[in-house]
Amino acid sequence: MSVFVNKETKVLCQGITGTQASFHIQRSLDYGTKVVGGVTPGKGGTLHLNLPVFDTVKEAVAETGATASVLYVPAKAVKSAVKEAADAGMELVVSIADGVPLKDMLEIKQLLKGTKTRLIGPNTPGIITPGEARLGIFPENIHNPGRIGIVSRSSTLTYEAVLETKRAGEGQSTVIGLGDDVLIGMDFIDTLTAFHNDAQTDAIIMIGQLGGAFEEVAAAWYKQLEHKKPVIAFVAGNAVPFGHKMGYAGDIITKGYISVQDKKDALSDAGIIVVDHINDIHLKLAGLK
Repeated sequence: MSVFVNKETKVLCQGITGTQASFHIQRSLDYGTKVVGGVTPGKGGTLHLNLPVFDTVKEAVAETGATASVLYVPAKAVKSAVKEAADAGMELVVSIADGVPLKDMLEIKQLLKGTKTRLIGPNTPGIITPGEARLGIFPENIHNPGRIGIVSRSSTLTYEAVLETKRAGEGQSTVIGLGDDVLIGMDFIDTLTAFHNDAQTDAIIMIGQLGGAFEEVAAAWYKQLEHKKPVIAFVAGNAVPFGHKMGYAGDIITKGYISVQDKKDALSDAGIIVVDHINDIHLKLAGLK
């Protein structure tokens, strides 16, 4: 009942000895996440949170067999941290930091091509498989295991979507925050594909937002699917004035004239269930039973 991470996933933390890393890794350990070690250059050979600390990711992978890493490093260090994780053969990297320079993200996306490494984020709460694994900063107490997948471009609204599944008497298979930044790693198509391939995910909640063309691209992909799982979508940003420049690449191309309604129309045309208010999601979930 999960995609990308589960109770067997061996997790590293890059930047483990920092204050925020210490706090959240301890919470993840208490949650049952299989964190097997951390990386802080210069502190190799020590213990932190009763976990071994290594100087490099390659050393950590060789010793622990980890396949996923969560980064608690400053924005300016994300590029080098992702590269080190990819060079070590990591399958999944989660980057929490916001403010990663666009130039760095362009280089990150280029260096990940041809590797097996998937990046969630940056500027994301991370990924959580309820009752199994937590990589990031999700408030774990609001989640329950279940059969609804959630993927979101809006960090805070991700939590609202989780609460909507609970209002419908459902739990979540996996919850993924794609990240709020202009350029991100995995997108809607990557995650929707994973949920469609997961036999334990029955339906998907998709949270979009104004800016970019992520939702339209996902809608075109979903429309051509032969076998579709139900997707319920909400697009945030309806209160933003029409024509407001968001600074996203899609808006530069279209001179700012991709509105929330345009996104909703594209999703609806693809056969996705679109709600005007996020607190209507539980009603649509109930209607799927």
